[in-house]
Amino acid sequence: MSTLPHPKPSSPCTKVCVLDAVTGLCEGCGRSRNEIALWGSMTEPQRLAVMATLPERLRRAYPHRTGEDP
Repeated sequence: MSTLPHPKPSSPCTKVCVLDAVTGLCEGCGRSRNEIALWGSMTEPQRLAVMATLPERLRRAYPHRTGEDP
């Protein structure tokens, strides 16, 4: 019996794990503390839905940044 390895869950993590005290968002990926905590228990569609919101969320939270992509 062969077991296939489970695919690694999608993650927007950029290894810049700093939670902003004002916005409550991770400065690297844009997720909230709650989203980060729940990430491992989310389904892949749920993770992808959150990830789809992150670029705009980061643009709004940090409008001074230019040319950066999460």
